[in-house]
Amino acid sequence: MDQDYERRLLRQINHQNVPEGHLELIYSITVKSGDRFIPTRAGSNWSINFHYANENCWSPNQNQRAKDASTDTGKDAVAYAALLRNELLGAGIETVPDPHTDDRQHTILMQDTHSLFRYTIHTKRVPFDNEISPYSLSPLSNKSHKLLRSPRKPARKISKIPFKVLDAPELQDDFYLNLVDWSAGNLLSVGLGACVYLWSACTSQVTRLCDLSVDGDSVTSVCWNERGSLVAVGTHKGFVQIWDAAGGRKLTSLEGHSARVGALAWNGEQLSSGSRDRVILQRDVRTPPPVERRLQGHRQEVCGLKWSPDHQHLASGGNDNKLLVWNSSSLLPVQQYSDHLAAVKAIAWSPHQHGLLASGGGTADRCLRFWNTLTGQALQSTDTGSQVCNLAWSKHANELVSTHGYSQNQILVWKYPSLTQVAKLTGHSYRVLYLAVSPDGEAIVTGAGDETLRFWNVFSKTRCTKESKSVLNLFTRIRLG
Repeated sequence: MDQDYERRLLRQINHQNVPEGHLELIYSITVKSGDRFIPTRAGSNWSINFHYANENCWSPNQNQRAKDASTDTGKDAVAYAALLRNELLGAGIETVPDPHTDDRQHTILMQDTHSLFRYTIHTKRVPFDNEISPYSLSPLSNKSHKLLRSPRKPARKISKIPFKVLDAPELQDDFYLNLVDWSAGNLLSVGLGACVYLWSACTSQVTRLCDLSVDGDSVTSVCWNERGSLVAVGTHKGFVQIWDAAGGRKLTSLEGHSARVGALAWNGEQLSSGSRDRVILQRDVRTPPPVERRLQGHRQEVCGLKWSPDHQHLASGGNDNKLLVWNSSSLLPVQQYSDHLAAVKAIAWSPHQHGLLASGGGTADRCLRFWNTLTGQALQSTDTGSQVCNLAWSKHANELVSTHGYSQNQILVWKYPSLTQVAKLTGHSYRVLYLAVSPDGEAIVTGAGDETLRFWNVFSKTRCTKESKSVLNLFTRIRLG
């Protein structure tokens, strides 16, 4: 209400017999302690109040739109929202906020928390410092001009179409097998039926490494060593053969398993193999075959094996829905995770954070889960909506790719730790059961029961310049000198 009008109204009520000084007292008492419950919003901080109203009632659809903020449309919406806050609320935003950060939670803590409706006037107001220059022809404030001129991070363009497709006849549609691997020498090994073929990414030349049909056997897993000179081949009868890729000859054949070998993992000169007989065998290929370590902890078939980047821990997944972590000396698992509700084949250690392990569950689970193996704690999880078949981290950025089976048969690229979907790739008509990353860390190859291999460019070429400061990385906290 206008102050002059209220003064005149009070004078009429009091028959103009009240002195001027008393009018000020009556006015202040009337405003601050009236008997009418009419909210006065003159001192309200609408910026923080609207922020709370939006934060506390997000629907699933709004959460989904927040996940899509990495697209061009989503980034335009973030910039437009910041522009409105500048012009209507005087927020003074000069740069477009990153939708993947948690700055909005930081903003809440930095401001006072009040009720949305008030019954008294607070004289402290949020200053509007967005003055418009008298020489400007634009109706926007100076802060908004800075906002519109601020540099925007270019959006990543991930092609939804594979840059190469190869036929892979007799590529088995079996969730528990691992039939594709990419070597450091840029050779792709693929197990097709009873044969292992090598495809050169440089020359596109295809050579047949071995044929197990002579022995009545078939290929169930392949895995390159770190140098890319030797390839291990697991067979249906439980043998593990070591082949020299350059010479095309078999160096040795290791026995010990009583059923098919579906998972292999190298650790220097040591080779770990997981089988349907529920046993993990660890052997040094330089020593005679009887020397081995038997790791028994799974109650069903072992279908996933991965060594950590520091070569100290082995992660194994099985059809018993268990994820186990072993060290290099003990015969019993040092950690056991039982949160998955289906078989755990997808396993990947982060190359960016020490001790960070990612795993994915089968059809009845469909979840990606992240673990701190230094403390044994579960970190995050998300429901992907379909069977998780494989996982692989980017070598250059804090991202990972997952391949899926029932029911969407898709490939998803995730940003960690926000778990925002960067891209969704489709094209396979069957479950995407096989995954391998190129030696430069830029491309991936996927294989499926539709008997095709598809090559995708999904990861960025440049290495992330921001150093990871995770408390999980013990080696960055060691003081030298």
